[in-house]
Amino acid sequence: MQISSRFTIAVHVLIAIETFKNDHKITSEFLASSANVNPTVIRRLLQQLKKAEIVTVKRGSGGADIEKSLTEITLLDVYNAVEPVENGQLFHFHENPNELCPVGRNIHRIMDHRLEEIQNAMEDKMRRITIADVMADANKLIEF
Repeated sequence: MQISSRFTIAVHVLIAIETFKNDHKITSEFLASSANVNPTVIRRLLQQLKKAEIVTVKRGSGGADIEKSLTEITLLDVYNAVEPVENGQLFHFHENPNELCPVGRNIHRIMDHRLEEIQNAMEDKMRRITIADVMADANKLIEF
């Protein structure tokens, strides 16, 4: 299992917006140069973050800003905004286990609660880490 890079790029974008908001116009091109990705990727992420009411985006010549206090935005908020999870389930179970096989017939009862526990633990941890926490770490490391 691997979570796509959309999540880490979205966190990167939020840290870049906060870091450069007073010195640069925060366009998708500017953010794309920081993340070293195509501006289209950034525009798509900004739209998802906007829909989640995490950022505001000005049309036309552009410009993005963070809509909430960094202490109000958790990693789980960002994850949920940019990593749509099918049916709310992180793990996708194989579709048709063989009902004639004793393992296949019981694999959901064997695994479902464990997978749910794992997802809940991940979400609980992500809920406790805010963008302000990440920004504090960034401020210790970023040198100009």
